[in-house]
Amino acid sequence: MVKLTTAIASKNLMKKQTNILITGCASGMGLHAAQTLQARGYRVFATVRQSADVNKLHHFGLESLRLDLNDSASIQTSVAEILERTGGKLDALFNNAGYGQPGAIEDLSRELIRQQFETNVFGLMELTNIVLPIMRKQGYGRIINNSSLLGLVAMPYRGAYNASKFALEGLTDTLRQELYGSGIKVSLIEPGPIASKFRASAHAAYVGAINADQSVHGKAYKKMAAYYSQNQGHGLLMQSPAAVTRKLIHALESKRPKTRYYVGLPTYLLALAKQILPTRLLDSLLCKL
Repeated sequence: MVKLTTAIASKNLMKKQTNILITGCASGMGLHAAQTLQARGYRVFATVRQSADVNKLHHFGLESLRLDLNDSASIQTSVAEILERTGGKLDALFNNAGYGQPGAIEDLSRELIRQQFETNVFGLMELTNIVLPIMRKQGYGRIINNSSLLGLVAMPYRGAYNASKFALEGLTDTLRQELYGSGIKVSLIEPGPIASKFRASAHAAYVGAINADQSVHGKAYKKMAAYYSQNQGHGLLMQSPAAVTRKLIHALESKRPKTRYYVGLPTYLLALAKQILPTRLLDSLLCKL
């Protein structure tokens, strides 16, 4: 009888979990997740940084708002608008928005690293902290943070991004522990290479910030720039955004969502390599990759 009651309560909980806020929906993983979940019956609030993208998502039939993680007022206004539309309820948050700032650590200014953390860490946590009291009051909720393979292992010339994702992993693990017993479940998704505009955005960030001709890393930068220009959505090990959405659905709908979801063979392999290889050997492998 107890098991039956628990199963019914869990089933009813999942029925209630229809309102989800997703950040970074202009393209790629965020857009695919928003469209898929809406087709699945969720009420999706697909947020984007640019007003022009709000109009684009409206054209796609999505309920969209502008939310800039670098702007506290934008975060607060968006959440307030969503709560007004839902009667004060929000069942799930998918923190997907983020970008990568390439560059050797010695070539990155304090301001560049700060900007990376403002979007990938500080804005994300501010949004999460605004949502948490709502979920606590409800007694349930799901928070899913989109991390990266580079939140598990570090790679050269991605120091700012590595650091932001390592920070996100630590904050998410701590949050999960602090929410133990609250009814709010917290998960991480850790994708490897995904076909999206991420590399194009990273290349633009590199071009706008790094002077390769004046850097001791100039030769490596040329190789990196060639990779970004030639590999914008293709590759043997590259996954489609659908691979992330599948993990997201499990994190949203499972009675016992996983704490971590690996996406793609590179994530599985390098996570295993980190566990079994000596650090120096792993460093050598990652430098060659």
